[in-house]
Amino acid sequence: MTPLLVFLLVLALLIGWIVAIYNRFVRLRAEKNTAWADIEVQLKRRANLVPNLVRTVRGYMRHERETLREVIQARRAALTATDPETRAKAEATLGAALGRLLAVAESYPEIKANQNFLHLQTQLAELENAIQNARRYYNAVVRDLNTRVESFPDLIIARAFGFTKAPYFEIQRPEDREVPEVRFP
Repeated sequence: MTPLLVFLLVLALLIGWIVAIYNRFVRLRAEKNTAWADIEVQLKRRANLVPNLVRTVRGYMRHERETLREVIQARRAALTATDPETRAKAEATLGAALGRLLAVAESYPEIKANQNFLHLQTQLAELENAIQNARRYYNAVVRDLNTRVESFPDLIIARAFGFTKAPYFEIQRPEDREVPEVRFP
């Protein structure tokens, strides 16, 4: 083999290697964006459910206006958040406000007997599970992307083409990380 042929072969392999790594980053970025879009769809579904929930309990909870106001404000903040970090904080606030609303609703027997409220509560529980699954998938894709961005030799290509680490969609409130206490009567 001539030196020129060896050089061309090595150059072709190097270019193929760079293209393969670049394409892997493009695929991971697309998966991350798709996973984030899935989270946003689920969060939007939950945000759309909130006004119905508030309307259903408003008539019964005349003395709980502050709780209802918190839920409405938290929903508004969640809908205006754009990036994962801001959205995660806003969603944590909305989740806490919804939790308080449902806890207060438990003390009103007529609400607990309302079929519309029970249906909305079931929908909310199902949405929370869907949101959790979407977050888990998003964080798995982000983990894969971030690992590649930081791993040698992929980090060379990542830096050269501007691929950066992505933020995780994390729990914002420390109390959400605690294991719940279960008591039996």
